Amino acid sequence: MTVLEDVSDLIKRIAPAAICDDCIADRLGLSVRQHANHKTRELSATKGFNRNKDICSVCSKEKLVIQFA
Repeated sequence: MTVLEDVSDLIKRIAPAAICDDCIADRLGLSVRQHANHKTRELSATKGFNRNKDICSVCSKEKLVIQFA
């Protein structure tokens, strides 16, 4: 699987909950948060994915998060 597929699968698994890039990187063991950021920006252009400022369901902080509706 690619990193993009891993990120997409994680977001879909926790749907409809939202998750931030930091928590995605942590959950998937990515070495840098920017890798998760790049993939979530890419997914935000895909039907069903929404990226906005909200509360992350994992860390409970208000951040830029992504969710699958």
